[in-house]
Amino acid sequence: MYKNIGDVRQEFLNFFKRKGHEIVLGSTLIPNNDQTLLFTNSGMNQFKNVFLGIDKPLFRRVATAQRCVRAGGKHNDLDNVGYTERHLTFFEMLGNFSFGDYFKDEAIQFAWELLTDPHWFNLPKNKLWVTVHSRDCESYDIWVKKIDIPNEHVVKIGSNINDFCDSDNFWQMGNVGPCGPCSEIFYDHGDRFYGGPPGSLEGFGERYVEIWNLVFMEFYRQENGLLLSLPMFSVDTGMGLERITSILQGVHSSYSIDIFKKLISSISEIVQVNDDIYMNRSLYVIADHIRACSFLIQDGVIPSNEGRGYVLRRIIRRAILHGKRLGINDIFFYKLVTPLIEHMNHIAELLYASKNFIEKILITEEKLFEDTLKRGLELLEKQLVQLTGNILKGEIAFYLYDTYGLPLELTKDICLKRGIHVDQVGFDRSMIIQKKCTKASNKFDATCENISRCDISNIFIGYNELICKSRVIALFQENKLVNKISSEEEGIVILNSTPFYGESGGQIGDCGQLKTTSGVFQVTNTKKYGQIIGHLGIVKSGAINFGEEIVAQVDQYKRKNISLNHSATHLLRAALFHILGPHVIQKGSLVNDRYLRFDFYHHEAMQNKQINKVENIVNEKIWENFPIAVDEMPIEVARNSGVVMLRNKQYDKIVRVLSMGNFSTELCGGTHATRTGEIGVFVITKEYGIASGIRRIEAVTSDVALSIIHHYKMLLQNIFQSLQSDDKNVLTKISECKSRCRKLEKEIEYLRDKQTIQHSLSFIRDIYYVKDIRVLIKQVTNMAPKTLISTADCLKCKLKSGVIVLINIHKNNKINLVVAVTKDLIERNRINALDLVHCIINTLGGKGGGKPDLAQAGINNMVPISKVSIEVDSLLHDIL
Repeated sequence: MYKNIGDVRQEFLNFFKRKGHEIVLGSTLIPNNDQTLLFTNSGMNQFKNVFLGIDKPLFRRVATAQRCVRAGGKHNDLDNVGYTERHLTFFEMLGNFSFGDYFKDEAIQFAWELLTDPHWFNLPKNKLWVTVHSRDCESYDIWVKKIDIPNEHVVKIGSNINDFCDSDNFWQMGNVGPCGPCSEIFYDHGDRFYGGPPGSLEGFGERYVEIWNLVFMEFYRQENGLLLSLPMFSVDTGMGLERITSILQGVHSSYSIDIFKKLISSISEIVQVNDDIYMNRSLYVIADHIRACSFLIQDGVIPSNEGRGYVLRRIIRRAILHGKRLGINDIFFYKLVTPLIEHMNHIAELLYASKNFIEKILITEEKLFEDTLKRGLELLEKQLVQLTGNILKGEIAFYLYDTYGLPLELTKDICLKRGIHVDQVGFDRSMIIQKKCTKASNKFDATCENISRCDISNIFIGYNELICKSRVIALFQENKLVNKISSEEEGIVILNSTPFYGESGGQIGDCGQLKTTSGVFQVTNTKKYGQIIGHLGIVKSGAINFGEEIVAQVDQYKRKNISLNHSATHLLRAALFHILGPHVIQKGSLVNDRYLRFDFYHHEAMQNKQINKVENIVNEKIWENFPIAVDEMPIEVARNSGVVMLRNKQYDKIVRVLSMGNFSTELCGGTHATRTGEIGVFVITKEYGIASGIRRIEAVTSDVALSIIHHYKMLLQNIFQSLQSDDKNVLTKISECKSRCRKLEKEIEYLRDKQTIQHSLSFIRDIYYVKDIRVLIKQVTNMAPKTLISTADCLKCKLKSGVIVLINIHKNNKINLVVAVTKDLIERNRINALDLVHCIINTLGGKGGGKPDLAQAGINNMVPISKVSIEVDSLLHDIL
């Protein structure tokens, strides 16, 4: 029985290290340069290019403990969390990999040894079942004939359409690429749980749980479906750490293992609810989701309305809603980061430095969701009051879910208390129609093609004005022209003139308010529909009517920050061109009020010196305080004068040219500062690749940049305090610490060797006689060469007269031995160490040499370890 999850994790790695595997650190949750994956969802992700044959493996045998998230894309367990005993959004995947080294035989035997050997996991053999592909006779024979597992515990899994690839026991990376049959290992929890063996009709139950999947990649699948044999057969395995820990700790649920019990207990104390996890599944969800959210934020994912950020936002909101089920009405989710770090101490060092940042993100997101959820619940209440029958339309339930994050379960609970049913079919139909969940603004954007076709136009005056009087010339709701938008209703307002900037050119749309004598419209986004600028939002009070006069007011603070970041983007592009060269071409950008993002062509990762030079140049231009000038000119004049413009883009005949001194001149329709000095300060926060030959830089300016500088300043001060140093000698102090560590490591190594040698003296009790000569043959493991020789010398002194043979077995099964002979036997010309080594080499194979009193040999790897001692003993009997 293992004490904690950390022990299980380490035992797995130790086992495979002894089997010659290199222990490789897991990758981040954001797949590196892999646009096909939302998150890292298995241990093999970081080795994908090796399996594809793009990269050569650094090691032939590898083992990892990889943190994974399965909450989006092909592998999505999010909706199952809290309702089953083993599904998690965040977990660690234990895996061992072979790249053209061992294959089915060794992989299966390694798995069986680790699971059943008394020195390792020691699981009862009769509790284990396995599945194999119905046509994989080789794996079946290994299990039955070599492992000696009963026939009835090996299940062949085929397919219903006689397609080799169409089977639960056939794994493939994609429609094209490496693939192969797999063998899955299951654990039988006993008949107190429902369920049948794997492959049976009852196989979905909780009795038989899959714990390990061994994938044998031996084919390459072509586009036409044909399978070609790979030149390099490989092994990819995966075992969920939490799942195997539950078995080793004697519990049936992943949520009952040590780490979850402690975390759930801490959560219950913080939120002050009963921690009876068997009665309260919401605690399952919250405990799982704080793990997923914290590690996602740590690895660079920020809540947003698209991609990874959207999934993170959904996980956060799901946890908050389950908190409300427990009666928690206060902001609480961020408080769980501290106990998470405390209880996940086996990998929590990753979170320590980011603790405050993670908490801040969670606080901000929870406050935002509180406002959104409140509006959703108010709208639901309004719909229920107006309802004439006892069925709520599925389309309405989906709209509340899609726009306000109101889960269908919550809507059903509220309706059930009033005797109202929700149209599930209608909800499902709406979900199918709109596969991607977006906010109402994006929903309107996707369905408002009629706006751009309308015979109306408006004028943008927002370069110089942030507030103006205007008139409502059109109103839209769900792609239809309407005459009025009432209180708490959403829609799109078109004005004849507007100071609001419509999202384009990488710059986000403006927010703000539209006020009439009869109502207030909160603008949450501004978009362009062809040449028409539309204001998306919700009526906060009263109503907005067609034809009304209106006062349009942009959120000035947000616009200012957007403009500063946009101006900084131009300076960044020019600085990159100056430092990296003329090949730097813009491939995309994003400018909002919090940060800027710039994508560009470049063949390799930027060096730190290059990043610093770019940052310095941008700041120099900021402090020179250039005026930011705007001119309008014909496109041909701009093109002939060398103005920077995007390739393959259609421009109007008259274009807007933005200049910052003689440093940057570009075409741009966005909003900007009036002078570069207004930007204040510029800090690059990230530089990374997003596709082949395309790099991305993220940066911040003004107040946000200053806060980051303060953060690093505090970090440096903490380092100074820890080292009792200052900025003048901190590097010296660090160097001294490293030197001291190396010295201590050498002392530890010396003491460890001394301890090993001291322990080896106990071998004396195992001596025996061959004729009248005392003989000691002993197997040792992973002993350093120097220690091995020193041990032989010490034993020789202790023995005084005799022959010592130490057989050293390394982690990769390599064998070398040392033979030592005492002086008295050599002087009597009866025997010497060199002769013995030569005899051993002649019999067992290998190479060796040495002196009469001490000689060494490396033994052929083909000799079974178990037979080496027997062979050496037999040789000594023959020689002596």
